[in-house]
Parts: sequence; structure tokens; C-alpha cells
Amino acid sequence: MSHRFLSYVFLMVLVGALLVGCAVPATPAPAAPTAPAVAPAAQAPAPTVAPAAAASPAATAAAQPTEAPKAAAPATKAKFPPGKMTGWGYGQPAFYDQFLNGFIQRNPDIAAGVTVETLPTKGEEEVRTKAMLAMTSGTPNDLPDYLSTAPVSMQAMADAGILLDVTQYLESFKDRLVPGTLDQMYYNGKLWCLPRSLRPQILFYNKDIFDKYNIDPAEMATFEGYLAVGKKLRDASKGEVFLSYVDPSDRTWRYWGRRGLMPQANARIWDDQGNVVIDQDPGTKVALGYLETLLKEKLLYNSAILQPALYEATRQGKVATYYIGAFYDEFTRANLSDMAGKWRVMKAPVFKDIGVGGAPVIEIQCITNKPNAPYADLYKAMWEDYNFNAPAREAWTTDMVNQKGAYGNPIAQELLVQPFWKQPEPYYGGQSFREWEGIGLQNPSVNMRVTQKDAEADTIITAEVEKVVAGNQTMDQAIANMGKNLRDKIGKAPAK
Repeated sequence: MSHRFLSYVFLMVLVGALLVGCAVPATPAPAAPTAPAVAPAAQAPAPTVAPAAAASPAATAAAQPTEAPKAAAPATKAKFPPGKMTGWGYGQPAFYDQFLNGFIQRNPDIAAGVTVETLPTKGEEEVRTKAMLAMTSGTPNDLPDYLSTAPVSMQAMADAGILLDVTQYLESFKDRLVPGTLDQMYYNGKLWCLPRSLRPQILFYNKDIFDKYNIDPAEMATFEGYLAVGKKLRDASKGEVFLSYVDPSDRTWRYWGRRGLMPQANARIWDDQGNVVIDQDPGTKVALGYLETLLKEKLLYNSAILQPALYEATRQGKVATYYIGAFYDEFTRANLSDMAGKWRVMKAPVFKDIGVGGAPVIEIQCITNKPNAPYADLYKAMWEDYNFNAPAREAWTTDMVNQKGAYGNPIAQELLVQPFWKQPEPYYGGQSFREWEGIGLQNPSVNMRVTQKDAEADTIITAEVEKVVAGNQTMDQAIANMGKNLRDKIGKAPAK
């Protein structure tokens, strides 16, 4: 037992750093508005594909459903014993709990007396650490019934026997899900978790700024155009308006690198045999070279993202766009509520010679492999209800909008075509953020391959990127150092 414990502790240290790069940040409490909301502005440019017919103007996201949701047939006819089904999560799990407990209320014939609570944690690292300790200390019954995680920790916990194999179950739904939903979830040929959301990389922009300087947002369809727009804004504003931001800490690699430019440039850290190739890979030079160009041209406002200083600079009109994941919507609404009507969204720019859109980020939850687990099948039934019961999902989403809670688009194709997910939203000047989130999943780039070595790798890469942001080395020097340090400290990653 002691040998296993040391092995798992070593594994936890190795994967810990990547959690900063993979975990979805917790949503802050909404900031108090500093000014009244402005009137909605004109619509953004038309989508690159024709959207489905929008709902009537009166049918806004916050509108109440016209009738109570009908109870869908549960996925199981089994009856479950009264008690508490618990989970470990992060972010704002209490909002998701509302849906899970709503399922209990709609299906009293199978789950009477069951309550659900997702216990909040500090993040993915804490979830994984607690789960590992439960196994290595010989107390697997201390595991929750389900937990939230991300692909790197999923691999570690699958190896430790913590997660229930859901391959056969989940693959039966594959054709009903948004294409690519399961791509990041296979490990050793099996599926160990259930997807909750798949959110794209998109571009948020302040329409008022573009109107003021007479710039067409459509020019940002490519990264070449995005750079040109940044120069126009810089010159026209005499350096007062920045194209976007750069974070002086690890979040530049996380959001600009691993989740952004790197997959869109088909960049690699490892080849299929696990050899380090980041310093020889042409995609890496394209991706990180582009970031360096933005820095050299002084187009990025230097400030930590998701922090008050950057929100205030944005409010003052100093930051024109955010190239980031769709999750940023909830942060914008919560912290820049006084900018309602000013923001628009569009697909992420593409590299002209490559042509693939932003890479999606998966949110996953896993059923644990605890002994005599009484609620494994119940959680599967809840997952099906969340993803395929359209009336229940729409009613819950309406509640989330009214509560300013976190929510994402469905991953079920049959739900996404419903008018509800194309409704106009006043915060985006009548544009449908939900529809654009769906459009953002079209023509996606492939996410970078994740291995258990990526935790330590991200720490090494981040340190070099931070030196570039600080002006202490060139990106060519950084990329060379990445390759050398990865080989010296890690050697190889597992083969594909």
C-alpha cells in the first residue's frame, strides 16, 4: 500500500500544474453596475452561415416558459434508496444542483427521498487530490457519487481505479451529440466521464469602439485581419485603445496558447511517439510568433484577466476585443453589466493558410467507482435528462438567466436546433449569444493532445512565455528553451 501511495503522490505532483491551464475558473459574484445599461445597439455582422429563424422580439432569454416542462421518461425504471447523492465540483455547482434536484421532483416514482448536493472545492486539483487520497488510504467509500474534472486529471484518476468505465453507455449517444464532443474524453480506448458542455473559442468585441473608429468587425475574420484592425485602433486612438489584453502570469499560455493559437495553428508539444517537438514544430512558430507580433506592436493591454483592473480598463474603452473561450460570457455579464448592449460576438479568427476555427473546451463529470454505489444509474438518468429533455433544460436555463447563474449550450444536436437557443439577447444588442456559441463550434481546430506529462510541460512552457511578456527574451529564445527544458526535465511523453 505504501508503494502505491508514493506512486500516486508522485503522479499528483506531476499533473498538478496543468490544472491551472485546464480548469474552468470559478465565476465571481456579480459586480454592482456602475452606470445604467445603454440601449441596445445595431446587430452585429451576419453569421458566416445562415442562422435559423429567430424567435419573436418578445421572446427574450429571460422570458418565462409558456407552460411547465413535461416530465421526460427517466432513463431507468429502477427505484433508488432515500439518501443524499453527493458530488465534488468547482465554479458555482449550486446552480447545476438546481437541475439535478429538479429531476428528483419530476421523477418521484424512482427517486423519492433522494437529495443531491455538489460540494464546492477550490478547483480540479483539490478534487483529484481528495479522490486519490480516498483510494490510497483504503477508504474508497469516502468518494462522492460523482465529481467534476478535466482530461488530465481524468487520466490520472482512471489509472487509479477511481472512475467508472462508461464507454458502452456513452457511445450509444455519440450520434446525438455535437460532433467532436467525445474527442478529448477517450483514454486508453475507453470513456471514463460524461460530457456536460462543449464551449468554443470565440471573439468578443465592443461595437461602440468599432463604430467610433469606423472599422468593420468583419475584418477580424482572419488573424491577419485581426492584426491589421489592432494597428488601426492603436493609430486612430493614439495608443489609447488596445486590440486585446495579455496576462503577465500563466494565463497567457492557457488562454492565448494552449486553448487558442496553438491548436488553431496545428501546433504540437509532442509527436505521436511522445518526442518533444515544440521547438521544431512549424505550427508553434506560427502561433507563438503571432503572439509576439501583437506584443511588439503594442496591441495588448497588460493586465491580469478575470481581475477588477482589467474589467475597469475595459469599461473605460481601453480594450476592444477578447479572443477567449465562450465561458467569458458569464464573467462579462457579471462584472460589466453596465456595458449591456455594447458587446457583440463572432467566430474566432482563423489563420488564412490553415483555416480552422477555435478549439472547443470540454467540461466533464465522472461517476466514481466507489463500492456498492447506489446512485450510479441515477446519475446517468440525470445526465440524459439534462442533455435531452428540452423543456426541462430550457426552464432551468431561463432560471439561470434570471439568477445570473452559469450555464452553457446543450451538447445534444436535437436541442440546439430549437428556437430557444437562438433567442436574441439585450446584453448583446439583440444578437443571440447562444446561437453564436453554436456557430463557434463549426469547423473547429483539434485540441492539442493531452498526456500525463503535460502538467509539468505547461509549467516549463509558461515560465518561458512569461519572460517574453515581461520583455526579457524573444519568442525564438523562449521556444528554444522550451524544447531544451522539456527534454532535460521530462524526456518523453507517452506515445499516442
